[in-house]
Amino acid sequence: MVSRSVSFVPSPRSGNFLFKILAVVAIATTAFLAESVTAEAEAANPKYAGIVVDAKTGNVLYSENSDRLQYPASLTKMMTLYMVFEALEQGRIRLDTRVPFSAHASAQAPTKLGVKAGNSITVEQGILGLVTLSANDAATALGELLGGSEDRFGQMMTAKAHALGMTRTTYRNANGLPNTAQMTTARDQARLGIALRQHFPQYYAYFSTRSFKFGNRIIRSHNRLVGSVRGVDGIKTGYTRAAGFNLVSSVQVDGKSIVGVVMGGTSTPARDSQMRKLIAAYLPKASTRGGSNLIAEKAPTPAADASVATADVDLPHKGPTPDTRYEVASAAVAYTDSPAQSSENPLVAQQKPEIPAPTKVKTTSFKQASVAVPSPAPAYMPPEQAASDPVDAVTTASVAPQPAAAKRVLSAEQEPSGWVVQIGVSSSRDMAMDLLEKAKSKGGKALRSAKPFAVAYSNGGDQIYRARFGGFDDQREAVNACNALKRTGVKCWASAQ
Repeated sequence: MVSRSVSFVPSPRSGNFLFKILAVVAIATTAFLAESVTAEAEAANPKYAGIVVDAKTGNVLYSENSDRLQYPASLTKMMTLYMVFEALEQGRIRLDTRVPFSAHASAQAPTKLGVKAGNSITVEQGILGLVTLSANDAATALGELLGGSEDRFGQMMTAKAHALGMTRTTYRNANGLPNTAQMTTARDQARLGIALRQHFPQYYAYFSTRSFKFGNRIIRSHNRLVGSVRGVDGIKTGYTRAAGFNLVSSVQVDGKSIVGVVMGGTSTPARDSQMRKLIAAYLPKASTRGGSNLIAEKAPTPAADASVATADVDLPHKGPTPDTRYEVASAAVAYTDSPAQSSENPLVAQQKPEIPAPTKVKTTSFKQASVAVPSPAPAYMPPEQAASDPVDAVTTASVAPQPAAAKRVLSAEQEPSGWVVQIGVSSSRDMAMDLLEKAKSKGGKALRSAKPFAVAYSNGGDQIYRARFGGFDDQREAVNACNALKRTGVKCWASAQ
């Protein structure tokens, strides 16, 4: 077919149309065969590791060297963004918060935005810089904003990874530039990919950004599968010479949802071809039914000593996944991109130097117990942000902390004990109660016995009112009520009084 189409020479009166058809078929066939050969060669690459997980059930549909330690390269920025999204959700920063660039951040190797030391960008510009250009300087600046220093932010990232069940992952920097101690596994990166979409649905859409304007530049995404493969909505590419070409992809099509990871690729085309092959092979095997709380995370216990070595924490090896990510917390604290069935829990990352690599494991459960690990408190909290309590920066994915600088001055009425659901803040009690009345009409039976009330706080001399529902006996009731509100478009969070 290919040779005929290439040698076919139409007469002036005959089939120009037929010639075009044959030429198109030849090109398509050649491309398909080349991609198949490339993907097969990639799977035979000794540095290769891959995994595909059904994001609805947690079943591992495919696994190859998925527990082998590898360098994450710019996949590191997925965790940096997780930390940024969490800070946004908790109200510690906003999308328009300025991110200062230190000399250290500005000196990071390309690719980068090129912001000079002493200048700043917004948090949102930083997010966009990470998901499109994979900007190393922006990642470092965001890490310094949240952690106070790169080293401390690395500790925070590692603690968060372990809390998410990524027990074989260690972070040392925010951008993924070479560091021999910064290691992860394909399985851990799949877990992080699922957690990002599950825990932060209001921010996850950033990962599908294909370009954004920064100054006079139009910055386009390195992720070539977004927009070219049906259903791919992110997540992240990565490359260093030591790591090879890495990619985490999330796919949602026709009620099915998978997350795939390819690590150690030999080139961008080879890596992308392998991911296309995995999506084509395993998306049809994914389930249309299943839960949405696969990655449960406990609120971190604040460390008495912020320098605690998180690598020494004794993590449980297996156990059931809690129903939701909500947990009662006694104290909440606030690489460059370039040219088998088993009853054992497969997410268990055994604390051993080497783990035998499973081969093409199918329908293995992806669930694992969540753990609580020490996490240093952020070193930076802008004073103008500390007392803020954003209306929309919350999801069912976390338990809300009380902003430390917001001082309660009075209760508009007697506060109910137990768990509460907060839906927003307002400048007056009447407006807060109006919000509650509208929300209750949408909440149905989940809010039938809930008591609406407004709590007044002092915010830098101004008085704000938090609109809340109370009267929930336990965590589950509060979470269910919040989920009912979210299904109607009302954002909320649940917390213990």
